[in-house]
Amino acid sequence: MNEQKTQLHSVHQHADRLCMPEGTRKVVGHRLAIAKGHLESIIQALQKHDAYCVDVLRQIKAVQGALEKAGQITLESHLRAHVATAADRGDTETIVEELMDALRYR
Repeated sequence: MNEQKTQLHSVHQHADRLCMPEGTRKVVGHRLAIAKGHLESIIQALQKHDAYCVDVLRQIKAVQGALEKAGQITLESHLRAHVATAADRGDTETIVEELMDALRYR
């Protein structure tokens, strides 16, 4: 399990830019695909005259959950792979400011 977590959060760089680790990209991509499927089923249900509000609400909740989990995984990966290693690279202030800016949407 620790080896899987290490692979999920290992530092990845492309050119002079930090990138999301490959393992994280795959996991988050899978979760977003699930959310997309739920969202598409909601849209299809709403095109029918017999759509039931509670069924739609349940599907919306499933989409929100999938998106929330994808966000949590992305944040954890960023903290482990980039924030925790920022001092070694000398870009702590930039990394922290970037993250704070990204989280302001809340």
